[in-house]
Amino acid sequence: MNDRSGEVLVSIVIATYNAALHLEACLQSVSAQTAAGIEVVLVDGGSTDHTLEIMKASGLPLLQWVSEPDKGIYDALNKGVRMARGKYVYFLGADDRLLPGFSDLLAQAKDDHTVYYGDSEGYSDKGEVPYILMKGSFSQYRLAKLCMNHQSIIYPKTVFEKYTYNLRYKVFADWALNLLLWGDHSFRKQHYPVSIVLYNLSGFSFDTRDPLFEQDRLQLIRKGMGWWMYMRIRLKDFKKKMAK
Repeated sequence: MNDRSGEVLVSIVIATYNAALHLEACLQSVSAQTAAGIEVVLVDGGSTDHTLEIMKASGLPLLQWVSEPDKGIYDALNKGVRMARGKYVYFLGADDRLLPGFSDLLAQAKDDHTVYYGDSEGYSDKGEVPYILMKGSFSQYRLAKLCMNHQSIIYPKTVFEKYTYNLRYKVFADWALNLLLWGDHSFRKQHYPVSIVLYNLSGFSFDTRDPLFEQDRLQLIRKGMGWWMYMRIRLKDFKKKMAK
């Protein structure tokens, strides 16, 4: 493990496994940020390609890393949170790219009980997938219907004193966490209309199902947001089913 000392505002956690194809561009987009105090926490699952060599050659001034087998992406992200030294935590895929707006959003982060989020832009290295822009604020109802991109969110680290990614969910553990968090009134949610990330639409979650999350989704909504939202989403799902 490498640990370069310095004052840390935000820890960017990146889970990797044989990510050499994309990682250099990802880390370059981090290096291009104008904000100070950005730490990269790279949690590698034991890559056999040049992932670690690319990371070591990046020249990032604030860097922690570990390479060892894990139980999947969300196990790696939980591990990264435990390693993180920042007041805030941000999750970035090795095939994603930070945009200049990330530094703009980070400049707004002042409160350790406020979740700050912006907009995200999607691309694909598969020609059949269109460009997508996901923007705007997320009410509880919108989040109950639609998974927001966790790449658009800067979390205060205090969130992870209360929540962790549930390894039961292989694809949508981030959605599961946010369903609980958006119903938690001890954390404010603040949206700023700035695009902060270009994320890869053809990544792991794009065409992979998560049947256990699908099975539990309504109960997560009930637990996080209460009975009224649970019944509202059940009614919407019923109408959608009857319309088929």
